[in-house]
Amino acid sequence: MQSTSVISQTPPAPGAPATPLLLHLARALRAVVGRELLKFLRQPSRLASSLVRPLLWFVVFSAGFHNVFGVAIIPPYETYVEYKVYMLPGLLGMIALFNGMQSSLSMVYDREMGVMRLLLTAPLPRGWLLGFKLVASTALSLLQMLVFLLIALAFGVEADLRSWLLAVPVMALGATMLAALGLMLSVYIKQLENFAGTMNFVIFPMFFISTALYPLWKVEESGALWLVQIAQLNPFTYVVELIRFALQGQFNALACAVVVVAGVLCFGLALRGYDPQRGWTKQRG
Repeated sequence: MQSTSVISQTPPAPGAPATPLLLHLARALRAVVGRELLKFLRQPSRLASSLVRPLLWFVVFSAGFHNVFGVAIIPPYETYVEYKVYMLPGLLGMIALFNGMQSSLSMVYDREMGVMRLLLTAPLPRGWLLGFKLVASTALSLLQMLVFLLIALAFGVEADLRSWLLAVPVMALGATMLAALGLMLSVYIKQLENFAGTMNFVIFPMFFISTALYPLWKVEESGALWLVQIAQLNPFTYVVELIRFALQGQFNALACAVVVVAGVLCFGLALRGYDPQRGWTKQRG
């Protein structure tokens, strides 16, 4: 209730100085982002549950496929790497992907319960409010990804800590793109019951048809060229590759460009969907 009251304050007049406007935006940012962070921190089980899935994949698959995928030298790797090293960027992307979809579910829930309606009537441009929701989702994803990196260190993944620190902005960029994707999907998910369909038709195909668990040359060797082409069109592939190169102290310009363009496009579609003249608010009144 306190957060909503902060947003509902009357904004400065159009001719007012920039400083009061910036203060007003900062208060709105603190209210929206702070609400999401406090809600997350008050539920420690949510952090544990978000890490169980990638941790299970990390432990089980790295043991089962250790001798299968640990014999190839592909960029950005300059030597043989263990499979757990290869799959680490994919699991970090998995965390951001599922958290982005969880943020989408939260938007649908808030919209049905009336909280989102109240936020959308706040005297601020709609783009700012959606942007603040995007920042909150990105912050939650980045927090979980950093915790998982520490877990990977505990499980024996050797790392150049300097490269890992340089990878933090890259992980934030990938998490922002996936959060924007979730924001866009929240426009078209009308009810909570439809979220299961989103899991089946969006999350799982994006994760499995990518380089998260296996290199594309392995798929190409099997003769599934159509699967390789789909993976190359999958934006999640570029999120994984961007993180993979960054963890090795390298920068993938193509992956970065695709992630930025996809993020801007998804956010633009989300902004259009929440436009009262064209999007969800017009359809639902």
